[in-house]
Formats: sequence, structure tokens, C-alpha cells
Amino acid sequence: MENRIAAAIRKKMAETDTPFYLYDQVTIRDRARQLRRDFADCEFLYSIKTNPFLPVVQTLVAEGFGIDAASLREVEIGAALGVEKEQILYSAPGKTDADIAAAMDRSILVADSLGELERIEALAAERGERLEVGVRVNPNFTMDDPDHGAGGKFGIDEEQLFAYDFGRLPHLTLIGLHVHARSQELSASVLRRYYENLFALAERCQERLPLDLRFLNMGGGLGIPYSTANDHELDTAALGLETAAMLAGLRERLGKVRIIIETGRYVAGPAGCYCTRIVDIKESYGKKYLIARSTLNGFLRPSLARLVAAYAPAGTVPKGNEPLFTKYDAFDFLLLTDETETETVELCGNLCTGTDIMASALTLPRAKVGDILVVTKAGSYAYVLTPVQFSSQPVPEQFLLTADGRFLDR
Repeated sequence: MENRIAAAIRKKMAETDTPFYLYDQVTIRDRARQLRRDFADCEFLYSIKTNPFLPVVQTLVAEGFGIDAASLREVEIGAALGVEKEQILYSAPGKTDADIAAAMDRSILVADSLGELERIEALAAERGERLEVGVRVNPNFTMDDPDHGAGGKFGIDEEQLFAYDFGRLPHLTLIGLHVHARSQELSASVLRRYYENLFALAERCQERLPLDLRFLNMGGGLGIPYSTANDHELDTAALGLETAAMLAGLRERLGKVRIIIETGRYVAGPAGCYCTRIVDIKESYGKKYLIARSTLNGFLRPSLARLVAAYAPAGTVPKGNEPLFTKYDAFDFLLLTDETETETVELCGNLCTGTDIMASALTLPRAKVGDILVVTKAGSYAYVLTPVQFSSQPVPEQFLLTADGRFLDR
């Protein structure tokens, strides 16, 4: 851990008795600027659902990112920050009529079903307006199979879209496509093939639909390394070059279409850590137990990974559980101490449930009560997934460590 971050954690922990999340603005900006540099021909949307902490969202809006909104509230956050309608894409299944009506003037609606398209049409007709919309497509391919699609709750099947009579939607103009196939991909070659298939889909849609294609939202999928032993950074530089080459040909055929990428956890995930204290130490049947404050109810995912391991077949890693579960060794546990002697411990929390275990057989410096425990990769899908009300414990605080060393809270 950088000395700058460790010093900030110690300073803030001296001021509060409550566990907290710390997000590093320098890391967020660096990763945002890296994406914009490596994908110079693309636009980026920040996925608010990964971390809606307002100073984090403000940091990325200031970097020129738009908003990937998965709810009306996220549309409202983007609009309140001054993000233009064209830069807020509202794509989620199960939008209500109230959601649609409230978002129509503040975002580009991306319909998730044919029924939703028809409800948007009805609302636009009531207002006597013609509305520009996008659709989320469930294509005839996946990231792993270029020739076959898969059923799911997201989007409209490609063939259903082609068979639909768009004459039933006289108040709608179809201007964009959205596809999202998978999260947490670390292979540039897999993403390149996926982008290639997306560009071919865009051309098919242009040929077969009444489509004035102005944007192609390619979804997310940009992964971050969780496992220190087995993961690697995604090569965004190589992927960006290959994407630019493919884009040149696409734009020759389709014109100046906006190519959009959602960031998912990529920009904020590695920029956050969860900080708490060791509050008790005990031994039981030859094992040493470190009891930390607010673990499962402060940062759920490490404990959830252990729960998954208890029920998964031996040697297997369950798929399709993002973002709740990524892998078993997804997080690093650090003690801020000068102690050099190590020991093997069970790292647990202070809740009255046996599932409140962050890590088992973990090697750490020899701990003492009051030591600061830091859990890494907590900038995305961390606070938002955690049952902070469980056991009526103190709710974790959140802070953005600014580039000039200040702490911003909500």
C-alpha cells in the first residue's frame, strides 16, 4: 500500500471510531485518463451502481464521463450534476411508467423489452412528442460463442427485434443499440472478438431496422485484477489500438456513430479500501481468532466468498454471480503495523452469526487490539452490496481522499 494512502488512513482513523471506506481520487483520475488515452475514439459512462458516493461520481463527471444509469435515482444524480441528457443512458429491466415519464427529459431511454418500447410509445403519444430511444439487444452471440446467443432477463433477442413491426411506434425514433454480455473480463483478445461481433451486429441492425444509428453502447466487461496470484491487468492499450482499427472501417460504412463503453468497476474498484480495527483477540482449540469491527456488515463480499466456498463443489469456481462473488481470493487483508513477526489467524467480525468470517488460515503480522485492518479493492460493489443495518452496528462512513490531501464526505 502506498505510504500516502496508509498515512491518510491512520489520520482519519485517529479522528473517528467508526469503520470507513476511503476512495483515492488520484487513482480514480489516473484510471479514467488511461481509458480516455487508450480509447481515444470512444466515450465512457461511469456506472453509478458500482459506487454512487457523490464525490466519486463528481470526480468522474469532471473527467468528462457520462452516466450509465440503472435506475431513475441514478438519472437524477447525473442530471443534478449538470450532465447533459445525451450523456445519461438509462438502461435497466423493469422500468415502471413513472420511471420512464420522469426520465424522458433527462436521459436517453434504452428499452429492455418490446413491451417497454410500447409503453414508451404510449407515454410519448400522450405528450404529443416524438422521442429518440435506444434498445438493449440480446444478440445471437456471447463473449465465448460467436455463433449462438443465450436466453436471459436482459434485452430483446436479436431475431425478435428484426421481426417486430416498428410501424406500431410512430412516436419513437430508434437511434441507438446497447449490448452487455459479461462483467470482469481480463482478456483483451476476448473483448476484441466481442467488439468485432458488436460492430457486425450494428451493421445488421442498420440494414434490417428503421434505425438512425447514432450510438452503440458496447456495455462494460473491463475487469480488474482481484487475485494477486492469478490475475493480471487488462491490456487497455492493446485493446484500444485494435478497437480503433475496427472502428475506422465501421465508420466508413455507418458514419460518425458514437461508440460508448461503460466502466463498470474499472475506474473505482482498485481506488477504494475498507478500514476497521481489531477489537479483540482470542484462542480456541489451537487457533487464533482476530475479531474486527463491522466486517460482514461493513464489507460483505469477503465473507460471502467464504460462504460460497462452503457450498460449491470442491475445486470449482461458480460462474454468473457477479458482482456478489468474483473469486475466493479476491481481496487483500493488511494490518497497518510495524510488527514483522507473522502468525496464522482466523479473521472474524463482531456479529452474532457464524458466517461473519472474512478469511481463514490467513497469514498476517502479529496483531494487537487496536491495530488498523485494511481490505483492498473496495471501491466498487462494496458498500452498495453490504447489509449495513444488520445487528444495528454503526454504519461505515465514506471519504474521498482528494489529490491535495483533503477528505470529502457526503
